[in-house]
Amino acid sequence: MRASGVRTLLAGLAALGLFAQQEDVPGQVFRATVNIVEAPVTVTDREGNFVSGLDPSAFRLYDNETAQDVKVDVTYIPISLVVAVQANWDMEKVLPKLQKIGSLFQGLVTGEQGEVAVLCYDHRVQVLQDFTTDADLISKAFTKLKQGSTSNAMIDAAMEGARMLGRRPGNRRRILLLIGETRDRGSENRARDALLQQQFNNILTYTVNVNRLVTTLTAKPQPPRPDPYPAGARPLPPNVAPTPEATRSMSVAGAANSASLLPVIIEVFKQVKAIFVDNPAELFTEYTGGREYAFISQRDLERAVSDIGQELHSQYLLTYNPNNKMEAGWHDIRVEVLDRTGRPRRDVKVRARPGYWMAAVPAGARN
Repeated sequence: MRASGVRTLLAGLAALGLFAQQEDVPGQVFRATVNIVEAPVTVTDREGNFVSGLDPSAFRLYDNETAQDVKVDVTYIPISLVVAVQANWDMEKVLPKLQKIGSLFQGLVTGEQGEVAVLCYDHRVQVLQDFTTDADLISKAFTKLKQGSTSNAMIDAAMEGARMLGRRPGNRRRILLLIGETRDRGSENRARDALLQQQFNNILTYTVNVNRLVTTLTAKPQPPRPDPYPAGARPLPPNVAPTPEATRSMSVAGAANSASLLPVIIEVFKQVKAIFVDNPAELFTEYTGGREYAFISQRDLERAVSDIGQELHSQYLLTYNPNNKMEAGWHDIRVEVLDRTGRPRRDVKVRARPGYWMAAVPAGARN
């Protein structure tokens, strides 16, 4: 493998924290070092209530079914939060609700020591407020939300939010919150790359999803696009006369059924080419260990923000130095909560990030 290829490969490992890249000396690729993998864990009882007060010894973590020596942080770790809000044409009737929630984040979600940055996105991603602990500045940023273009670059916003969080100090918890529709329309980045950026930076992602029916019914209608086919030239099924009614029905049906032909993502980390992901929100939350919330009314929105804050402050942060880091590919993470006899408890539900991606290490770079 060429030196440039090795440097590119190890850059990903360095971002994950499993190998540190050395760039200041020409020809020096890296110095072997080991960092930690973070696994925030949420534990709830059968009624969905958060279970607090668990002893660190009650947790057992497996990485690719190999038991790990874990550390459980019980002290409070300051939070860095990026809130990315969809502010495009479809959100005109929803934005007034979002403009009212800025005051909730510094108190309910991040706490007094937490910091918040605010982004908005349509076809662009704009920083309305860089990281700050000032509640007034956070609230003011939300009042700046304005209706934009028809695009919805959700994946680009997730990528930018992950990059911003990646630059925060390593002693802070990194949280990304996406508020908007679950679809993406117009991003330049791939969902796979945005997800890798989140995992490399140990980011926990939450979404507050705006119902597409709500935005569809409340958005102003767009001017109709001209038919690309000249009059009478649109292809029709056999034995169908080219009447105006038949042509119009075929045009509408084609637009409605096009989504069913889109590919479905199966193994996102193994894809080499760009692939369409119908629901990036589900992808990001599932693979980072976060959660999706629904939003229709103002009350739903405020409850979702409050619930996210409660969960973040009820989580256990498990960290470990993998003893099997030379295994390339996807690493499964499985966490158990044990009872006093050392057996897994069946009366609680455990949610954590399901794993992380480990790139292969070149044979000549292992020593």
